[in-house]
Amino acid sequence: MTTVRRCAAALAVSAVLGLAVVPAAAPAAFAAPSPTPSAALPSGLYGTGDPTYDGVWRQSLALLAQDTAGYVPAEAAVDWLTGQQCADGGFPSYRADAAKACDAKLPLDTNASAAAVQALAALGGQDAAVDKTVGWLKSVQNKDGGWGYNPGGASDANSTSIVIGALAAAGPGPADVTSKGGKTPYDALLTFAKPCGGKDGGAFVYQVKSPGIVADSTAAAVLGAHGKGLVVTAGTKDGKGTACEKATTVQGAARNGAAYLANGLAKTGYFNTPPMPGAEDSAPKPDFGNTADAVVALTAQGLTEQAKKPLTWLEQNASSWAKESGPAAYAQLIFAAHAAGADPADFGGQNLVTALNATGPAPKKASPSPAPSSRDEKKGEESESLSMWWIVGAIFVASVGAGFLISGRRKPRQ
Repeated sequence: MTTVRRCAAALAVSAVLGLAVVPAAAPAAFAAPSPTPSAALPSGLYGTGDPTYDGVWRQSLALLAQDTAGYVPAEAAVDWLTGQQCADGGFPSYRADAAKACDAKLPLDTNASAAAVQALAALGGQDAAVDKTVGWLKSVQNKDGGWGYNPGGASDANSTSIVIGALAAAGPGPADVTSKGGKTPYDALLTFAKPCGGKDGGAFVYQVKSPGIVADSTAAAVLGAHGKGLVVTAGTKDGKGTACEKATTVQGAARNGAAYLANGLAKTGYFNTPPMPGAEDSAPKPDFGNTADAVVALTAQGLTEQAKKPLTWLEQNASSWAKESGPAAYAQLIFAAHAAGADPADFGGQNLVTALNATGPAPKKASPSPAPSSRDEKKGEESESLSMWWIVGAIFVASVGAGFLISGRRKPRQ
């Protein structure tokens, strides 16, 4: 789920350096306002980095991760997120002046909108905002059944998958959302699945004509094919192994996609990210974000054994990356830990939840159902004992009354 955000950052860097760089997975119709100085960041927003390209995204992931870890996000943080919503229901990547109405110069972002839906639906109490955004997402669905990064852009696997997660979280179900062409999101998703054999066989590409970083689009598409959002639990154990098989359904394609991820992680336990064009250091570097997303996808597919090695690698190596990258990175690791049954409060010795919470307004620990006190328990025992005596007494009275009744009935016969 991180490729699009990286591409946006790459475009910004390219503009500053004057480089003619267009990443393979660059979102169609991409545009965004000028970067905002960190000094101007609102207090309700998580993270200190420039939010121009990922403000709503990282906020949504942070709140969803807190909810997943058993915390109630701060009201200021939720208010900031809902305040980013435009009148038609869509969310931009970042809206610097929430008091000013959205205009045509502020591009809306399907990924940010879908992530916001997942977060707000999980938190509850935001039905009006959620319904409005779902309505907007439905209104910008492409004819092929999918979604592009921006409305009107060509459908891609990542955007289609994150919207599927939003629809699954808030309704209607993804299969019930059809385009004007009669296609569902699953129809679109299947078009990004590569056949077995050849380079990246079984993977999902970002777009048919623009493969992108296939580990990223494949992890996203596996979740989408299962109708899952960012937060998942282990699926039914998949005992078929990791061989690619001919697939004609989105479920079969998802299994092939998960097999592709498993095979790619089998040797080292992590993915590498290809170097950006024009970068001085051309050596591949570990891709923490896509590795974390792959753990979630493998677990959703039921390949829990194959998820163990990359999860362990993340526990041992991802701390510095998360600290440098901020809220969304901590959230991705929390989602991976949650999916695989690990403890996000002790992830390789680090408390991911505490680290995430420290990047913005402090949340509250969710209150568990109150346990009965010793006094309440004693009262309960006394009440139960008293009830038992009432029952015994009632039975005795009833039996005595029955005896008199039977005796009375017998008397005329005597």
